Amino acid sequence: MFQGGDRVASWIKLMDNREIYAIDLDRISAFSSAPNGKITFWLPDSGAAIVVSPQTHPESYYQIQDYLRQLTGYHLGTHWLKFNYDRCEYLVDLNRISCFTCDPSNKKLRFSLPESKSEIVLHPRADAEAYQVVLEYIEKMTGHTMI
Repeated sequence: MFQGGDRVASWIKLMDNREIYAIDLDRISAFSSAPNGKITFWLPDSGAAIVVSPQTHPESYYQIQDYLRQLTGYHLGTHWLKFNYDRCEYLVDLNRISCFTCDPSNKKLRFSLPESKSEIVLHPRADAEAYQVVLEYIEKMTGHTMI
């Protein structure tokens, strides 16, 4: 990443499947980090998954890690939520979720990750903190309660 005025630029360059990508990380709405250290994110518009690891993309991997460290709480009009799900750690911009679903009988909250076909299902017993943050976000942004 490079400096441009007072703002750190969010563009990275990486090679994947014989193609060179220039990617604006500010446009990415969800990141997943697996226990093996791989970071996955989905490209806007195409939904293609990009997977980086310290072995395959060392420079880009560390640039993305630095970028993710900066994404806490509200950042430039976004609301990032960090939580564990299905043995991976996720970082998701809730402002980019277009639909939340709640089943009142079992209290499960569901939403799809933008640009991907991955669905997240949160339950208050599995991750009470993330569950509560999403409920509060929905109420604050929509004025509607889900349970």
